[in-house]
Amino acid sequence: MATNFLPLYLLLLINLLIFTDAKSVGVCYGQIGDGLPSEQDVVNLYKRNGITKMRIYGPNQAVLRALGGTRIQLILDVPNESLQSLTNQYAASNWVRNNIINHPDVTFRYIAVGNEVDPNNDNRRFVNFVLPAMKNVQKALKDAGLANQIKVSTATYTGLLSVSYPPRDGAFASNVQGFIEPIIKFLVENNSPMLANIYPYFAYAGTPNIDLSYALFTAQGTVVNDNGREYSNLFDAMYDAHYAAQSRLGGANLEIVVSETGWPSGGNKGATVENAGTYYRNMIAHMKRRSGTPARPGRCIETYLFAMFDENRKVGQESEKHFGLFSPNQQPKYQLSFN
Repeated sequence: MATNFLPLYLLLLINLLIFTDAKSVGVCYGQIGDGLPSEQDVVNLYKRNGITKMRIYGPNQAVLRALGGTRIQLILDVPNESLQSLTNQYAASNWVRNNIINHPDVTFRYIAVGNEVDPNNDNRRFVNFVLPAMKNVQKALKDAGLANQIKVSTATYTGLLSVSYPPRDGAFASNVQGFIEPIIKFLVENNSPMLANIYPYFAYAGTPNIDLSYALFTAQGTVVNDNGREYSNLFDAMYDAHYAAQSRLGGANLEIVVSETGWPSGGNKGATVENAGTYYRNMIAHMKRRSGTPARPGRCIETYLFAMFDENRKVGQESEKHFGLFSPNQQPKYQLSFN
């Protein structure tokens, strides 16, 4: 028995380590800023801080080369501006070959085909390209024998919901349903997760009656009782609203990966270094507890914090420029533990 016990023990230990790593908190790596470190220095910064997951917003070859052999798991985006070209199968196959197959030592996890495409905003011009591009990228991965290893999805966001309160009533806007329902069907058929950008900060900043403590995970006790489901933080409520919305369209068993969440340290209501640090620390702690949400208890939620650095060249509200966990000189803005 002793000779058989050690291999079984090691197998269980390896499985445990893989499971633990697969559910750790990652960090998005945006590059719309001045004076940022080199791509290799950034990858080294991930490694020094025990950050095992990354999201990048386009196939930056220098980043992909730096990731080689690191085992950092990657979400790689197809930028919105590239979606139309990938509705051509030949172009999609070339994209997969150039950015995935040619980097066999990079641990790709998901391909996010488009980010926050929405029939109701400036991204509506991309709506008709998302699903065809997803299908073509999926076929290219399948042809390369990678479809079981790398999952194809798209990054949605709370702006697609017309109802988010109470969480169990979450629903996609009527003019969004025709866009999102076929995507949900595709994800279910291919056993891929939905990616969702979930920001309690924007809900707090844009809604007068949301208490800061509810958004920062610091509320004492239940804030919202949704027919027996008790919510003490806004993140869980927003997550469950997304889940309810997709469930109405056939996605009840579809996993949601939080592809972005964060809190700015300046530029708008509630955007302070203290509040941002509180949010990030409590978010990491919440994910480590693996308690799930009231609608989906006991589940691990794979989550990516936004973002690695402040990005001073981002457009939009001033707060958009202040989501970084690190300054460009690689010094941490907050004391966070990813291990």
